[in-house]
Amino acid sequence: MFTGIVEETAEVVATETDEGGRRLTVASSFAADLTHGQSVSVSGTCLTVESTDHDAGTFSVFLARETVDRTYLGSVAVGDEVNLERAMAADGRFDGHVVQGHVDGTATVTSVDREGDDWRFGFSLPESLEKYVVEKGSITVDGISLTVASLDDDGFEVAIIPATYDLTTLSEKQVGDPVHLEVDVLAKYVERVLSTETEDPQSAYAERFAEQ
Repeated sequence: MFTGIVEETAEVVATETDEGGRRLTVASSFAADLTHGQSVSVSGTCLTVESTDHDAGTFSVFLARETVDRTYLGSVAVGDEVNLERAMAADGRFDGHVVQGHVDGTATVTSVDREGDDWRFGFSLPESLEKYVVEKGSITVDGISLTVASLDDDGFEVAIIPATYDLTTLSEKQVGDPVHLEVDVLAKYVERVLSTETEDPQSAYAERFAEQ
C-alpha cells in the first residue's frame, strides 16, 4: 500500500521489450535500499523490484502485458522521469490517502494554469470513473495524492502547491500528456457493498423460513 506522497522523481535509464512485456531500469537515490520482491510505485503503478544494481544506483521492474496495456509505461523512453514511492511501512506516517498502485485508467492533461505561486491542472476523466470522483475528494494522479478542486462533465481540476509541482513530474506535463488515475478505493468498496444489498435481510430470511 502507498500514500500518494511521492519520494522523488527518477530517470528511466534503460528499457527492454519482449513478448511477455517490458522491463524498465530506473536510477534512484534509494536503489541501494531496495531488495528483490519489494513493491515500488512508479508513476502510480505498483511494480515489483526484479533486480538492483547498488553500484550503479539503479533498480529494474518488469511490466507484464496487462500493465503495458493499461498504463502508458509501455511508451516511456530512456531519459523520461517517473514518480517514485516505496510501499508504506507499518509504523509510517499516513500523510496522503489509501493508494494501492492499481491504475484504474489513463487520462490526459487538459489545462495548466499558473495562479500566483500555485498551479491549477485540469484532467480528462474516463466515463467509467466519473461515479467514483467527488469534489474535495481524493484522487491519485501519476502516483500523487491530490484533492479534487472542481468537477464537471468535461473532467476535473486540482490545485498544485509549489512543493508538489517541483518535486513531481507535474512540472514536466503539458496539455495532451497522459497521466495515470487511481480513484479512491473506499468509493469502490462502498459501491460493491451497496450493490449486494439488493434485498432486506429480514424479509429474505422470513421468506426462506416460510418456504421450509
